Amino acid sequence: MTWTIKRPPGRPVRRTDDNQLAIPLRLSLADGHATDTELTLTLAEAEHLHAALCRALDGEPVPPTAPDCRQSVQTSPGMAHIVGRA
Repeated sequence: MTWTIKRPPGRPVRRTDDNQLAIPLRLSLADGHATDTELTLTLAEAEHLHAALCRALDGEPVPPTAPDCRQSVQTSPGMAHIVGRA
């Protein structure tokens, strides 16, 4: 049994009523059966995931369609410094 996990189109990450983040996911079996669900994270869990993804992406070229946060934070840890926040 092989599963595929993807983000369903048109379903953005949203904040839940209890101040968590819900990430929509589509789980699909190789036979074509699929179901939509959500991964729910606390704000702290989301911050840890965000940091882990930033570290994993460090050194990779930024694609032209990348969101602004990817373009402004991509740097090696030794080069990082905060200059201000909007």
